[in-house]
Amino acid sequence: MKILFTKMHGLGNDYIFIDRTKNKYQLLQEEKIPKVVRYLSKEHFGIGSDGVIFIENSLIADFKMRIFNKDGTEAEMCGNGIRCFAKYIYDNKMTLKNKITVETLCGIKEVDFIENSKGIVEEYRVNMGVGKFQEVVKLNILNQIFYINKVDMGNPHAIIFVRDVSKINIEKYGPLIENNKIFPNKTNVEFVQILDRNLIKVRVWERGSYETYACGTGASASVVAGKYQKLCDKSVKVLLKGGELYINIDENTNNVYMQGIATKVFDGVIEI
Repeated sequence: MKILFTKMHGLGNDYIFIDRTKNKYQLLQEEKIPKVVRYLSKEHFGIGSDGVIFIENSLIADFKMRIFNKDGTEAEMCGNGIRCFAKYIYDNKMTLKNKITVETLCGIKEVDFIENSKGIVEEYRVNMGVGKFQEVVKLNILNQIFYINKVDMGNPHAIIFVRDVSKINIEKYGPLIENNKIFPNKTNVEFVQILDRNLIKVRVWERGSYETYACGTGASASVVAGKYQKLCDKSVKVLLKGGELYINIDENTNNVYMQGIATKVFDGVIEI
């Protein structure tokens, strides 16, 4: 089977997008999707990516987004992915709206197309919903103590505040925290450095992948935890390995809004 795809990234968090609207690729059987995702995502042998996102029709929203991690597991939500998803819809003229609703495993998300001064859409703002601060858990990992701020952004996050994110051995501790027994569905892990009340720096160990260049839900969860712990304000610039995101928490609704760019890399065809 030959599949048309688009490679896109949000601040270096890259995904392969496959359009399954108009009954495309419906013969791709559900039980085979994880294996196909692992093949497509593998560097050198496939296309190479942090995962695969399917664009599908929805009965309850404008479109449906299904996100699969690099290891073939399905994720509830992806902040960078949904911005790229919106760009795909916009670039391919699949809507005339300036805002779309997207069905995900953690509910319907609203995405605004943000125009620059010349009327060109450059950024996308996502209503990520309410971030739920759960608890702080003390973990001893290889004789290193970590205080885990558990946050639910529709998917699980472990937020850890540190003095200097550059000194964290994320390849060592990331997978051990991700797979710890206190997280029955595993977790994304974010190491967060507070620079000031409106500026933080974050490194991400993404569940089902590895250290990624950015994570939209992780940036959102980091600000939720920072605000709960009175370390930062409601509007924060988040510095990630691949660039910047802007997170704002609405004080009336507690909804978290994430805004940033999305980039198309190339279109292609692959046979599976």
